[in-house]
Amino acid sequence: MVPTHICSCSRCCKHHGLFLYHHYDVLLFCYIFKYSHRVASYFSDITSSFDTMKISNRTFVVSGGSSGLGLATVRDLLQGNAYVAVLDLSPVPSNLIADEGSSNDIQKRRLLYIETDVTQEDQVESAVDRVVEWSKSTGAHLGGVINGAGIAAAELTINRRGQPHSTRTWDRVLAVNLTGTFHLTRLVAKHLVTVPREYQLLQTERVAGESKGAEGMEESDGERGVIVMIASTVAYEGQAGQIAYAASKGAIRSMTLPMARDMSRYGVRVVSIAPGPFKTPMTGQFSQSMTNRLEKEAVLFPKRYGTPEEFAATVRWILECAYVNGETLKLTGGTRVPTML
Repeated sequence: MVPTHICSCSRCCKHHGLFLYHHYDVLLFCYIFKYSHRVASYFSDITSSFDTMKISNRTFVVSGGSSGLGLATVRDLLQGNAYVAVLDLSPVPSNLIADEGSSNDIQKRRLLYIETDVTQEDQVESAVDRVVEWSKSTGAHLGGVINGAGIAAAELTINRRGQPHSTRTWDRVLAVNLTGTFHLTRLVAKHLVTVPREYQLLQTERVAGESKGAEGMEESDGERGVIVMIASTVAYEGQAGQIAYAASKGAIRSMTLPMARDMSRYGVRVVSIAPGPFKTPMTGQFSQSMTNRLEKEAVLFPKRYGTPEEFAATVRWILECAYVNGETLKLTGGTRVPTML
């Protein structure tokens, strides 16, 4: 509604140094200028009514969480007061507990390690069942899964001895990177779709007196959780000798959107990250010359490897930003992978 009284147009426009030639434009400008604070407040109220995914007091499953990008993600989630179940063949570092606090109760309360081979369906199913029971005992509802387990292997289609790419390498890489991700994701998803929606959790907390400012919950998105998968920049630009690895990561990228479409009815988002070169135990095996070439020639800016902390921050953003869904996000520093290093 246009107010019945507006400041003198000539005086207002002169004061602000504006030269508007149409009376209607002047009226519109004065109205917007005078009531802009109300407009801003209105949109602020709208956006604040939509909930974001809570990390605090939610349970997240992280495969490959004992090292590299997975470990950085675990640390970040713990700092966000989440409960984290780590599925890995190697135990979590002993200093992880020291980093998060001095009491061993922290490990019992907020961190659970389960030795798991993601290529073995029965082990994955058993691990997920344990996580669900743990979640019930802590009262921290399942919030999602981050698929960090992965391996890399370099092998040419035909090597210098004239031998074809081995099926053993192919099977192993796809078993860990692709099938392992598929197993863990589908088994976690089975339970994730039964979790109360975010606004229902807020209502429960409000009744219990644990949450304030839960107004507008009827307009919330009703999210249940998030599935995060790890692709790679080679899903877009694979190097020579990376057939198996590129195939596994390209498949992750390809199943992101259809899975997001499958899960949308349940209020579960699906997002993949395609990292470029990052400082991890995997890239630590590269020769110094290869590292130098990647940093100087492949990465646009900044001229360095990404850090695990930058990856973890991206995961955190995905978990908290309800409008990112069905996408594979490149996290590469603008990297363009050369044909061969």
